Amino acid sequence: MMENQYSPSISKMYRASGEEQEKAVKDILEMLETIEDHGLIGGKKFFGGDKISMVDMAFGAVAHWLGVIEDAAGLKIFEAHKFPCLQSLIQNFKEVPIIKENLPDRDKLFALLKLRREMLLASK
Repeated sequence: MMENQYSPSISKMYRASGEEQEKAVKDILEMLETIEDHGLIGGKKFFGGDKISMVDMAFGAVAHWLGVIEDAAGLKIFEAHKFPCLQSLIQNFKEVPIIKENLPDRDKLFALLKLRREMLLASK
């Protein structure tokens, strides 16, 4: 997974259970709420306006992984009704042809991450 401000909390959420996982979920929600609530998108198609930027690339990639990791961990964090601006941004991101053509297959990624998570939890 890409290293950025989200990765430590997403990694904890994925690798942990119980209270540790709950804290990681809380941290992720706080970060998403900050972006959503402070108008960092402001009705734009992407963070920087009408054209995709490096910020969109970093956030979009994390968002794609987050959805799969949520499913592998049996959680739902990124709910569209709670984060409508971010949801719109992610949909716009995934519709950019070069992005759409190169995102990893969700089903294969899910199977891999679910198995890996089960192995991690069993080894604790």
